[in-house]
Amino acid sequence: MRILLIAAGFNSLTQRVLVELRDRGHTVPVEVTPDGSAIRDAVARHAPDLVVAPMLKAAVPRDVWTAHRCLIVHPGPVGDRGPSSLDRAVQEGVAEWGVTVLQAEEEMDAGDVWASAPFRVPDVGKSDLYRNELSDAAVTAVLLAVERVAAGAAPQPQTGAVHARPALRQEQRAISWSEDGTETVLRILRAADSQPGVRDHLLGAEWFLHGGHPEDGLRGRPGELLATRAGAVCRATADGAVWIPELRARTGPGRPRACKLPATLALAGRLPELPELPVPVDLPPGGRTWSDIRYREEGPVGVLSFAFPGGAMSTDHCRRLLDAYQAARTRPTSVLVLGGGRDFFSNGIHLNVIEAAADPAAESWANINAMNDLVEAVLTTTDRLVVSAIGGNAAAGGVMLALAADEVWCRSGSVLNPHYRRMGLYGSEYWTYSLPRKVGAALAARLTEEARPVSAAASLVMGLVDRVVDCGPADFADEITRSALQLASRGGVQPRIAAKKAEHERREAVAPLAAYREQELARMRRIFDDPAAAYHRLRRAFVRKEANGALSPDGPDAGAAGPVDC
Repeated sequence: MRILLIAAGFNSLTQRVLVELRDRGHTVPVEVTPDGSAIRDAVARHAPDLVVAPMLKAAVPRDVWTAHRCLIVHPGPVGDRGPSSLDRAVQEGVAEWGVTVLQAEEEMDAGDVWASAPFRVPDVGKSDLYRNELSDAAVTAVLLAVERVAAGAAPQPQTGAVHARPALRQEQRAISWSEDGTETVLRILRAADSQPGVRDHLLGAEWFLHGGHPEDGLRGRPGELLATRAGAVCRATADGAVWIPELRARTGPGRPRACKLPATLALAGRLPELPELPVPVDLPPGGRTWSDIRYREEGPVGVLSFAFPGGAMSTDHCRRLLDAYQAARTRPTSVLVLGGGRDFFSNGIHLNVIEAAADPAAESWANINAMNDLVEAVLTTTDRLVVSAIGGNAAAGGVMLALAADEVWCRSGSVLNPHYRRMGLYGSEYWTYSLPRKVGAALAARLTEEARPVSAAASLVMGLVDRVVDCGPADFADEITRSALQLASRGGVQPRIAAKKAEHERREAVAPLAAYREQELARMRRIFDDPAAAYHRLRRAFVRKEANGALSPDGPDAGAAGPVDC
């Protein structure tokens, strides 16, 4: 079937639906359609058998949905209507939510139902929920709807109660620090974690707060800042405290949108002297705190997990993760798992921090070298097996970081973008070594030149990953640990480690890793130092949410590198 995807942006859900439909043999062009006129033009150009809209901000024009069957993916259960469905579900603390595939009609979200799927709502941020549980449910519902359309079935009218609610405004997201307890504050922060953030006053300025994590060991006067850790700030609530990883300054009309940044970087020059707290070695039973990097051991297996907002890794993130990796290498384990979290693995360098830097070219250079140092450490680990565990999505340098390991395992719902071109970059992170080694030179060239997302299933077929773990997001960490323990218990582990060391030494004698790094960085340096390079324009547009002129993800100059947050 020829299925046209129309979306307001080439976000994570659009990419997931795209790869799942393509994997099943459908022809699936994609058009980014910011308004009704663009939708009309796209449908006329492609003449599809079916139109599917995974994420729209504009209504489908009447002349389109009366002439073509158009299915809308609504992030709410049957009967739910409105533009802030998932925000409200998280802020209200519901235990279960759903996705509904509706037929487009005059009234938004009121069309007949082609399919629906429920999902559990864990205590995570909206964007994490969107990319994972909601994405899994949306794929289930979309595939069922497509099957029913192909079979000539008819949709069912909506029955039961209707809950039509307007957009959730900042007034309804406001935090009363003197009255709201930690759980209330967390729900508000998590409901706006990627977009739009929670507007608030802090240290004499207005900010949007992004993300929230509980802290059970600190107390203070409600609203005051108590400590910092790894770029985040800890702020007291009425009965406890929360960690806030990122802030974005509120800018006035006519001014460029500010960058979302690690909180301490955003507050530079305003932040009072606060203690920088290490992560406690032992937490009391049930105690909660936050860290973006954690290490644990189970017998012969070490698990080094990390969770950076949006999957972006700044120079500081890379250096801290490298320090943790080197520390993990001193432990008596035979298998080291890198990753294993439920959301983003990595999307490579931190474009927001780069854009906000006084010298973006210099910060780009520092960031890519820090990424390379981390990847090199993984590539040169010869005393144990390393497994990259991709629980969510990964893109650009984040994929290449994963490929540095001996094996790559990913969750069935992951989407990989093993390319850099959409951000105007040649790429580094030893991709010219790791990617051809994994999939062959011809396929490596096609992946980087076509610059399309790839599903977990397709990645397994092409050899990009070694194992697909078919489980829900909440079960991924446990599944990975069990599999790693099984790997470590096999009799062939030590001979395999010895063979790995010998192969590394042989390769270094023929074509040293340093040569790959030097060649890649020479290309990257030319891009960074050229003010007219497309990278600077594309980075700015991506970070500041500006239009960059790209109409289609299938076009020659489309979109950005990797999934959009939500």
